Amino acid sequence: MYKFPPLAALLAVAAPALADGSFFVAPARADAPTILTLQNHKFSPNVIRIKANQPAMITMVNKDATAEEFDSSDLKVEKVVAGNQSGNIRIRALKPGTYKFMGEYHAATAQGIVIAQ
Repeated sequence: MYKFPPLAALLAVAAPALADGSFFVAPARADAPTILTLQNHKFSPNVIRIKANQPAMITMVNKDATAEEFDSSDLKVEKVVAGNQSGNIRIRALKPGTYKFMGEYHAATAQGIVIAQ
């Protein structure tokens, strides 16, 4: 059976690292999702910038009373968000470039682009 060392021995080893802060490592933080608002059948912002070669998340907040579909053949993504609801849209890691998206149900007014850089 393994016997743990006395607490005092552990503290003696850890104390110098605790004192200068080197013992603790800040956790990695994922980038916060981009908020995309749909209101009056228009996206805001209509230009979204993300980091190239890294997955991203867009949270679409639909402030209209009716459903809308975030649709992009460039991004290979479709996501229906009910009226007065929100939904997350996962974007795969993209090469640098410009990618179009639209609201499928109101394509004439709900348009935008994602720029991966």
